Amino acid sequence: MSLPPRITSALHFPPEILALPKFGGPFDAFKLEAGVCDVLFASYPAGTLIPPHQHDTANVGVITHGELLLTVDGAEKRYGPGDWYHVPARAEHSARFEHETSEIEFWFHSGSRAAI
Repeated sequence: MSLPPRITSALHFPPEILALPKFGGPFDAFKLEAGVCDVLFASYPAGTLIPPHQHDTANVGVITHGELLLTVDGAEKRYGPGDWYHVPARAEHSARFEHETSEIEFWFHSGSRAAI
């Protein structure tokens, strides 16, 4: 399977995940749409910075490879493989990745119980 040049750490995902549609956002991910949420299988090169932002989805994710440094409402916390994190809907947050990192992230749409 030929992957876009930026997606390198995604190679530890199984072929079924790599065959999902590519996410059209500002980072590399494969997207699985579900009724109340979207599921993203995302990968980030070392040095990736996601600036402060907010959105209407509540996000829950688990790191599968590497490390996430997540800042929510001004407080930064590290997450490694197997660690779960939560970003409430409309909370200002940012992320940085010092190492090549992959995660599985659930974006719960507003109106679903998790987005509240």
